[in-house]
Amino acid sequence: MNKKSIFIISLILFAILLSGCGVNKGTGDDLQGRLEEKDKKIAQLEEKIEDLESQLENSRDLSSEGLLFKTVEIINAIKDKDFQKLSTFVHPTKGLRFSPYDFIDTETSKVFTVEEVRNLGDNHQVYMWGHYDGSGEPIELNFNDYYERFIYDADFANPQVIGNDVAVSYGNAIDNTKEIYPNSHFIELHFKGLDPKYEGMDWRSLKLVFEQEDGKWYLVAIVHGEWTI
Repeated sequence: MNKKSIFIISLILFAILLSGCGVNKGTGDDLQGRLEEKDKKIAQLEEKIEDLESQLENSRDLSSEGLLFKTVEIINAIKDKDFQKLSTFVHPTKGLRFSPYDFIDTETSKVFTVEEVRNLGDNHQVYMWGHYDGSGEPIELNFNDYYERFIYDADFANPQVIGNDVAVSYGNAIDNTKEIYPNSHFIELHFKGLDPKYEGMDWRSLKLVFEQEDGKWYLVAIVHGEWTI
């Protein structure tokens, strides 16, 4: 249901209300009773309109269009390092997983709760996030260094390509997003390449993975993608 439909329904309900709320001459008690009945019907009308607006909001939130709107807010929060705002999109029970490569290693990728995400800007602890492609050396970084290397290493707020539940990146790493999150929907922000001299070998992607909880989409993973050996 769109906003135009809600507006039309609201007008119809209001017209019905007016048609049944005329105040005729009568005793003071009659007048008071009619006024009370009018107030009751107005309250019922307002409740119905609020319910319709709630249905519209939930419908938009569950749609692909709604996820794209969320993605804009999320990637801008990431760009601005506004982790307080980012935390409001994080899954309340599953938290937020960070994966440095398209292949999500559930043994080594880090997962943070909503509260932990809120405080990431002040978190200087060094974590082991996985292993560097090629060398196999452990990725041991604090969050700020991980952010610079494996989250916002390209201007993903202005990507060249956007994939709406469709993978647009390419490489040798196995993309197991749908295996780890079978009921997910993802938005992929992609650059075909950052420097022409590398002929696309320096492509970058950032995948925002969402899952539903109680009728709303929440962010469950941020998956970084790049050329792997």
